[in-house]
Amino acid sequence: MQLTQRNKGLLMVIAGAAMWGGSGVAGQYLLQDCGVSTGWLVVTRMLLAGLILLGLDALCHRDGIFVIWRDRKDVRELLIFSIAGMLAVQYTYFACIKAGSAAAATVLQYLMPIVIILYTAAATRRLPRRIEILCVALAVGGTFLLVTHGSMDTLSVPWDAVCWGLASAVAAAVYTMTPKRLIRKWRATLVVGWGMLIGGVVLAVCFPPWQAEIRWTMTAGLVYAYIILFGTVAAFGCYLGSLRYIQPAEASILGSVEPLSAIILSVLFLQASFGLLDLLGSALIISTVFLLARN
Repeated sequence: MQLTQRNKGLLMVIAGAAMWGGSGVAGQYLLQDCGVSTGWLVVTRMLLAGLILLGLDALCHRDGIFVIWRDRKDVRELLIFSIAGMLAVQYTYFACIKAGSAAAATVLQYLMPIVIILYTAAATRRLPRRIEILCVALAVGGTFLLVTHGSMDTLSVPWDAVCWGLASAVAAAVYTMTPKRLIRKWRATLVVGWGMLIGGVVLAVCFPPWQAEIRWTMTAGLVYAYIILFGTVAAFGCYLGSLRYIQPAEASILGSVEPLSAIILSVLFLQASFGLLDLLGSALIISTVFLLARN
């Protein structure tokens, strides 16, 4: 049976989202079981992935990787994206995983569309649309169920993990909104590659990559390689490549495979417990992506 262009795009975005979800689970193993620090994991991931993406971009485009540095406006926006977007979202996401779990971190990061809705409403001084208000209500309700299991007397996700997760949602909103003009003017591999590399260099000032106390094993090495090659570079390539065959709205909906894969892999490989209220809360948060993408 011949694979159609559309089906190829659907498979690519699902594969990319699944690999992103898997990188969170792999990160949880390194952070909680192998003594890896959040700072070291993030800085090395960003540096290596940035170099690989820029290397691939240089092979595919003749104008070189330094063209983006010729315009001051481009440079200013690139630096904001690299530090306030890329660096911030990477660090807060993995800090949430270390304090809690990959499943909780991935679901909480999916509050990002709600942050964008609230920011847009404040910036334009207009009330959100009815569908947007509904999405905010669903996201708040889903977060409440995920964090408290419906009771204010219990906290199923540690408070510091909740704070890191909410910070990750805000950083993800910045990451999503700031590079749009740059990506339209240039290309995603160039912008994200530089974003990764710049963010990694800045973070290396606080967390030198050569200073680390890690309990390396064969498994730990393979898991780390997965995060770099598949959870970052291949996942990013699949997601971007899918946009050649399907619409961005479809890609954003199917991107919901990411938290689902994080939940399933956490249960399978990390023996994580995920009850009915956890699933219901996650479903409410993820449903906001479907509603917003269809409007």
